[in-house]
Amino acid sequence: MTDVDDAIARAHHEEWARVVATLARRFGDLDIAEEMAGEAFAIAVERWPVDGVPASPGAWLTITAHRKAIDRVRREARREAKHKEAVVLSDTPEPTDAIEDDRLRLVFTCCHPALAIEVRVALTLRMVGGLTVPEIARAFFVQEDAMGQRITRAKAKIKATKLPYHVPSREDLPTRVTGVLAVLYLIFNEGYLASDPEKEAVRSDLTAEAIRLTRLVRDLMPADGEVAGLLALMLLTEARRTARVASGELVALDQQDRGAWDRALIAEGHALVRARLASGQAPGRYQILAAINAVHTDARDVRDTDWSQVLALYDQLVRLDPSPIVRLNRAIAVAELHGPEVALAEIDGLPLEGYHAFHAARADLLRRLGRSQESRAAYDRAIGLAGNTAETATLIRRRDQLPGR
Repeated sequence: MTDVDDAIARAHHEEWARVVATLARRFGDLDIAEEMAGEAFAIAVERWPVDGVPASPGAWLTITAHRKAIDRVRREARREAKHKEAVVLSDTPEPTDAIEDDRLRLVFTCCHPALAIEVRVALTLRMVGGLTVPEIARAFFVQEDAMGQRITRAKAKIKATKLPYHVPSREDLPTRVTGVLAVLYLIFNEGYLASDPEKEAVRSDLTAEAIRLTRLVRDLMPADGEVAGLLALMLLTEARRTARVASGELVALDQQDRGAWDRALIAEGHALVRARLASGQAPGRYQILAAINAVHTDARDVRDTDWSQVLALYDQLVRLDPSPIVRLNRAIAVAELHGPEVALAEIDGLPLEGYHAFHAARADLLRRLGRSQESRAAYDRAIGLAGNTAETATLIRRRDQLPGR
């Protein structure tokens, strides 16, 4: 990669949300914002190798995109009113908002409560998180075409109903924070276990950005227990990142080098969990997940894991979120306490045929029961569905180690 290519890639990562946020605010149209930002980056690909990288890439991209947008508005008579407004706004100082960070401001803006929660999350992941439609589709366990249509319909609804596209006030944040947390959680998950085989198995750029933005949300809403819970969950998960991949394979929690875990992140995460417990408030989903991770990271050796506590926390989580994935994860603790046969009986029949982790869990339980032929078939199914290259390598090795080939 040349220095110019590197500068463009870095600008895309750092400036995309800023450019989109600026255009969306000035023109009140997500389509214009996204399309003109894309055109500005396309021009940069052509111009920067010839003219050199500008001293301020972000400003260059914003100005270029703004000019392209103005040209488009002028060409479309039906947008004449918006053109006049844009000209006025272009000479008007940016307003002071409760949310200072451009990317976080755009997340809160896209998470409009008038949209269904799945729709606002999917739209925001595309517009702000930088995730592709296939990546978002995998996060929601739906087909790519269906997800593309969902995002298109969301944009159409915003336009048709003329939803006010403006940065929410501080008083509006509680009505939008649920969607915001869901967005940040999914961005973090995509970084922690990338679903695209063409990308790195673990994307630290995404996990770092998700943590940064969640810290900012916590600064805005320090009394919100779920914000604290999500931050704790991310920190305790991120603490294990460097031990997750070795020799091109994904390393399971019970086999990780715990000495390589980041103890500073673990200490911060534990402190957040303890503070939530001390609050006496009923915990939400993210707080319970953080508590489960606190139990795991508190054990210096896998044999010290308090599986009874893990199972009790999952029982509490199932009451809040009885989804098949939660029940699948709960079965891992069941297997440790009551054996693989009991756990297998609990997960068989879950509607997760298209989820690779379901088949991987079944394969492991069947292996432990000595049912090698069935285990091999389950591994084959998991391998066919997995997108993460490191995870696929691990599944292949485990399948090939089964007896009776």
